Amino acid sequence: MKLKSVIYFSLLLASCDISGVKKNDNPVEKRGTNKNNILDREHKVIAAKKLANGISIQWYEQGKGEFLAEGDLVSIDYKVKIKNGSVVDGNHLLNKESLPFLVGFGLQTPGWEIALREMKVGDFARVLIPSKLARGSKGVEGLIPPNADNLLYIRILNKKNPDRIVDGTKVWILEENKDNKLKFNDKTSIVFHGMASTPTNAMFSNTFRTNRPFTYRLADHGLVPGLRKALINAKKSDRLYIVVPPSEAYGNEGYLDFVKSNESVFYNVLVMDVVK
Repeated sequence: MKLKSVIYFSLLLASCDISGVKKNDNPVEKRGTNKNNILDREHKVIAAKKLANGISIQWYEQGKGEFLAEGDLVSIDYKVKIKNGSVVDGNHLLNKESLPFLVGFGLQTPGWEIALREMKVGDFARVLIPSKLARGSKGVEGLIPPNADNLLYIRILNKKNPDRIVDGTKVWILEENKDNKLKFNDKTSIVFHGMASTPTNAMFSNTFRTNRPFTYRLADHGLVPGLRKALINAKKSDRLYIVVPPSEAYGNEGYLDFVKSNESVFYNVLVMDVVK
């Protein structure tokens, strides 16, 4: 898989080993002065809040409704900059108008999770994330220096409801090739890459990184019940976000040191093939 010059949390690119990421040399993105982009324009601050952990949030726009919570899937338009103005992450680096973000499962640094719990759909804000809640003393080689505070410019565009719910398991179809007709069922097998996370253990399993996709038939052991049910009728090239409740995952027992008792499990799946 080709590595992108961005710390991209969603689908395939979130799974890449970022130790090899190279710095973006696009001069506009490096300076962060693309005034045609709403994230780079000057805006009036209408509200502000500073948390005890050092995170500060300045709102340019405020939405209405409930605060974001664990398990919410939202579309976001965002950029992350560091002190020298370099853009080190963002959907525009991938020519995407927005990207999906699932709250509560460690898809980004701890500072993101804390800040987003203070936000609502419709919010547009500038968030200062101190380095201890970002990439810390390690940074990211060639991209983010050690102990670098992050500036997150973010718009919470909307919240996406699951495309289907099966016995409590939520399934979002992020991408679908409708030309593919062969579905995963009791007569076929499925080959897929996946990452697994819980609220307390981000990406404890990641086949993208090992480049060893799973291959299963419905009758095979090894898939948690909720994941098995979620994959039924999946097709080649489907990109799925799946949240399995404890009752359909590992329940009271948990799973070794990876999944605690009564934790939901998030799966980030790319179906590589469905075969007879």
